[in-house]
Amino acid sequence: MRKATTIAVAGATGRVGRHVTEVLAERGHRVVPISRSTGVDVVTGAGLVEALDGVEVIIDVSSTPSPEQGPATEFFTAAARNLHEAGHKTGVRRMVVVSIIGIDASTSGYNAAKLAHEREALAGPIPTQVVRAAQFHEFVEQLVGWGTQGDVAYVPKMRTQLVAARTVAETLVDVATDPDADVTGRPYPEIAGPREENLADAARLLAARRGGPARIEEVSDPANPDRDLFENGGLLPSSHATLAGPTYADWLSGA
Repeated sequence: MRKATTIAVAGATGRVGRHVTEVLAERGHRVVPISRSTGVDVVTGAGLVEALDGVEVIIDVSSTPSPEQGPATEFFTAAARNLHEAGHKTGVRRMVVVSIIGIDASTSGYNAAKLAHEREALAGPIPTQVVRAAQFHEFVEQLVGWGTQGDVAYVPKMRTQLVAARTVAETLVDVATDPDADVTGRPYPEIAGPREENLADAARLLAARRGGPARIEEVSDPANPDRDLFENGGLLPSSHATLAGPTYADWLSGA
C-alpha cells in the first residue's frame, strides 16, 4: 500500500477536481483543496504559498469558464507559473496536469490554450507530468446547451472516445501517487473511454433520456481551423492509452 501523501488539488471544486478530492480522500491521502471558494486564486497567486505549505504533490485540474483561446491561454499560463513559483518556494516535489488527447495539432480555441498550458507547466522548476484525457461525458451536455436554439441543438461533428470525469480523476491520482512514475517522459499517459463515440449520437441519447431539445443537428464548420482534427479522428486516443469505462450510455443510465 502506498504511503499517505499531502496533495493539493488546484481546481478542487470543478468537474474533475471534485472527483480527484474524493478519490484522494478514499485512498487515505491528505487533501488540500485550492479554489477561489477556499480563498486561493491560481491566476493572481493570492494565498498559494500559504496553501502549499507542507504539500508534496500538486494535481492541477483548474479550468477557465471561457472557451475562447485568448482568455483561456492567459488563465492557464498564469496558473502554471504561479503554481510553480509558489510550489518551488514551499518544497513541492512534483506536479500532475490534466490535458486533452490529440491537441498537438491544435491551432485555435480552447485546445490551443491547453497546449500552451502544457508548455508552461513543463517549463517550470517542479518536475511535471502531463496526463491527457479524452472529452468528458459531461462535455456532451455542455455542448448541447451552448448550441441550443429553440427546439434544435447544433453540435459540432466530432469523433471522440468519451470518458467519465471520475475515471480521469482515478488516473490522475494513480500517477500523482506513484513514486516510480516517469514525470519527464513521453509519450504522455492517456486516458479515454472504452470505445469511439460520435458526439451527435451521444447528444441524441442525452436528449432522449433527459427530454429535449427536440432535434440534434450535426454541423461541420469549414471556418474552424481545427475542423480536420475534430472530424477525422485526431481526438481519438493513441495505441498506448488506457481505456476504461463506463461507456457514455452506461454512465448516462447511472447519472
